[in-house]
Amino acid sequence: MQDGVAGSKTVSFTRMDLGTREDRDIIATFHESELTLAAEHCLSLLKKLRSPPGRAPWRVDRFTHSLQTATRAFRDGADEELTVVALLHDIGDAVSLENHAFVSAEILRPYISDRNYWLVRHHGLFQTRYYGKAAIHAEDRRAPFFDHPYFAATEKFCRDWDQMSFDPDYDTLSLDFFEPFVRSVLARPVYSESALFDSLHSE
Repeated sequence: MQDGVAGSKTVSFTRMDLGTREDRDIIATFHESELTLAAEHCLSLLKKLRSPPGRAPWRVDRFTHSLQTATRAFRDGADEELTVVALLHDIGDAVSLENHAFVSAEILRPYISDRNYWLVRHHGLFQTRYYGKAAIHAEDRRAPFFDHPYFAATEKFCRDWDQMSFDPDYDTLSLDFFEPFVRSVLARPVYSESALFDSLHSE
């Protein structure tokens, strides 16, 4: 063991299978400190969805879309967690446009309910129902999930909030309004690694 950056302790190993219990404790302490930054990381991803005027094809950028989705959810009576989900449902766009719903869902998974995790993970597919004249046969993509217990919640999310939120004239609440919600939800104790593993393999 040695001192690392700014006096922090550094593990002794150069390959994981040589790690000691002391090394494990050092990593655990670091891990706990990093968890406190979850809100900062998610807010940073959200801010990356801002676009200069004329850069994005939508009438609002994805940052404003996210704020607008959260505003609609909040005004429709969504609780704190679901409002945060509405705000952060597209943060995966900052990492992977082709897989954004899955990325967003996995980032949020340790802090949210199974229902809200499923909702975020599938919202991209459900949104295809609302592609207007381009939505030929799109509804069929939801067919395998018609009997799923979270179908109705995901349908409502997309129908009433997500697909509606591209309106430059909508009275959208600011990020300052929602930031305390984000910090509250993402400050919750996370599920244990084993619990996340078990839930992953029970889908």
